[in-house]
Amino acid sequence: MSSALKASPQGSSSFRLPKVPFWAQILLGLVLGVVLGWIARSGDVGWLVTTLDKIGSIFVQLLKLAVAPLVFFAILISITNLRNVNNAARLATRTLLWFMATSLIAVAIGLAIGLITNPGAGTDLTPKDGAKPDHAGSWLDFLTGIVPTDIITPFTELNVLQIVFIAAVAGVAALQLGEKAQPILTLSQSVLELLQKALWWVIRLAPLGTLGLIGTAIADYGWNLIGKYATFTADIYIGCALVMFGVYPLLLATVAKVNPLSFFKGAWPAIQLAFVSRSSVGTMPLTQKVTERLGVPKEYASFAVPFGSTTKMDGCASIYPAIAAIFIAQIFDVHLGIGDYLLIAFVSVIGSAATAGLTGATVMLTLTLSTLGLPLEGVGLLMAIDPVLDMMRTATNVAGQSLIPVIVSAREKILDHEAYAHASASPLDDYDEPERRLAAA
Repeated sequence: MSSALKASPQGSSSFRLPKVPFWAQILLGLVLGVVLGWIARSGDVGWLVTTLDKIGSIFVQLLKLAVAPLVFFAILISITNLRNVNNAARLATRTLLWFMATSLIAVAIGLAIGLITNPGAGTDLTPKDGAKPDHAGSWLDFLTGIVPTDIITPFTELNVLQIVFIAAVAGVAALQLGEKAQPILTLSQSVLELLQKALWWVIRLAPLGTLGLIGTAIADYGWNLIGKYATFTADIYIGCALVMFGVYPLLLATVAKVNPLSFFKGAWPAIQLAFVSRSSVGTMPLTQKVTERLGVPKEYASFAVPFGSTTKMDGCASIYPAIAAIFIAQIFDVHLGIGDYLLIAFVSVIGSAATAGLTGATVMLTLTLSTLGLPLEGVGLLMAIDPVLDMMRTATNVAGQSLIPVIVSAREKILDHEAYAHASASPLDDYDEPERRLAAA
């Protein structure tokens, strides 16, 4: 009898339901969200609209809840980790240069698409349809806004750029102090791991978040609004797709000399979550994990990914403002010359930190418009369609944030090519495996 009892648990394990991959969960949430959103809009089902909105809002709020401390401790630890990396200064410099180079390529593609398609033509939109944003970005605000007036306000008001500044100063100070700062760094590492663990639980809710966010978008906007901005929407998606699936694979194949398909196999979970959450910072723990799985050394990835999550924005800061500036100029009948296009490229490369990894790129757009002297009312023309655009923009951002560490690592000959070639499993599917094995033992 005892042997039968022992055998039963083993026998019962064969009847477990198959584990659904994370990408399939996201896809299911996407499909259900579209269906429920369509039902809510076509049937005018108020309670369903409210429910979808609450589900999506709570998911985004949970992601944002960890943003301030996550950015601070991630940047702090990433800077101090550079002391464990050979040629740290060269790695940091090359990372920044590649950030700027790919941003320049992205903005060039955005400008080309905008000039070819004329997205503002035939939309029936007029300057009267626009409204000035409550807050507009300017170079003076951007430069003076980097340095906070106190320690608390950047965290309470979620000013990511100021949080990055505080963390960078603290990280450099810790490096100068050496062993004296070790207790603080040990505590910071523990807090960072705690935050990442908690955020992983939130990330596991992404299928529900997808359902709520997509459902709300369909219920609120329907297809009519998207149709009104059809050319502009298509331009953003095509531009991002060209960068993500054209430029990035070309760089991987020619510069890094690795298989682009392996990159997308490994990075896809982060790209997928970015599309849903519309938050580069919220996706950062997953982005860092997939980057490490792609063979990038952990010490370097822990610097490059947090740094990129707050400054590397090919979708939000390059493609989008380039096409949006052309769109708004056409609506307001303002002629743009060669100098204006060069200014757009300059703002995109230098001012991308203004987006700071949060949902939306309004600050970057207002910064671009104010630099060009275009009416800020143009921002109001794009606010309604922004959530639909932001999904593809953020996915492109995150793909680039994982791409650059791979390229730099390959060029510096520190990339683990074996790990890169086999980076195919979703990190969400096996993140807790070591803990489960330890508990089982």
